[in-house]
Amino acid sequence: MAMIASGSVLASAAAASAANLNLICSADVVICELLVETFEKEHDIDVSMVRLSSGEAYAKVRAEARNPKTDIWWGGTGDPHLQAAADGLTMAYQSPMLSELLPWAVKQAESAEYKTVGVYSGALGWGYNKDLLESKGIEPPKCWADLLDPALKGEIQVAHPSSSGTAYTALATLVQLMGEDEAFDYLKKLNENVSQYTKSGSAPVKSAARGENGVGIVFMHDAVAQAVEGFPIEVVAPCEGTGYEIGSMSIVDKARNVEEAKTWYDWVLKPQVQSLLKEAKSFQIPSNASAAVPEEAPSLDEVKLIDYDFATYGSSERRRELLERWDREIGAIAN
Repeated sequence: MAMIASGSVLASAAAASAANLNLICSADVVICELLVETFEKEHDIDVSMVRLSSGEAYAKVRAEARNPKTDIWWGGTGDPHLQAAADGLTMAYQSPMLSELLPWAVKQAESAEYKTVGVYSGALGWGYNKDLLESKGIEPPKCWADLLDPALKGEIQVAHPSSSGTAYTALATLVQLMGEDEAFDYLKKLNENVSQYTKSGSAPVKSAARGENGVGIVFMHDAVAQAVEGFPIEVVAPCEGTGYEIGSMSIVDKARNVEEAKTWYDWVLKPQVQSLLKEAKSFQIPSNASAAVPEEAPSLDEVKLIDYDFATYGSSERRRELLERWDREIGAIAN
């Protein structure tokens, strides 16, 4: 009897000492689940994952600043990660994997004093449902200017920039491309054609794939994912030029499970792990130079990219200014 009791105590103690990791994942849920499942198979660490869009993730990390419940935040656009770094919400960490990463990923880390790092990249554009537009006799949009075509009234979806990193990237891109006042004039006109501002950045093109709207403004790789699934989605890089994201990763300051967070951080930067992402229909450009790039991934060399100013548009002050102006001038009149 004593031996059984002793064994039970040991088992309970082992269970109590099992390592844990609290993760926010700001990529598509299929990608998040694949990473967690693979990580848990390779490590004796239990992962508690919550999927949040980039803006929601930043808000959660900020709200928990005095008593963090999150250890690490993986994925989502880099701007809110940079804002979190500037606000002192994340901690510096130089992974031994840094030397294997592409220059844009390392530059992201250096600009934030190593409080974040680039994990993937992708250009902004849109996907349109060619069957739906053809059936309605609408000319497919190839440029930002084309999205103002009155024929597209009610046919466009884009996410809300406060909740979605994708939509904030679109907002910051237009400001850098046109100038701030001109960009907001454009957004007011675009609003006439927008049927819905979604919470998730990829939702607009998923809706277009189902035929619920004609155009979804998203990162191009999200549109590619729908096309690969067999939906009648055509992918567009705007003719005037466009911005891009550096999907990022950050360890939360004062995290309860710092060593486990570092284990995840180093692991997810490995080439074999980043090469896995294409299995989850992830068509971003991975940050490890040795990772396999999916054949379907849009080549950034073939897209007219603006010189996106990550430092400025990832700063707390600039981001807050633009989001507040969007709420005043666009959110107040949104359909």
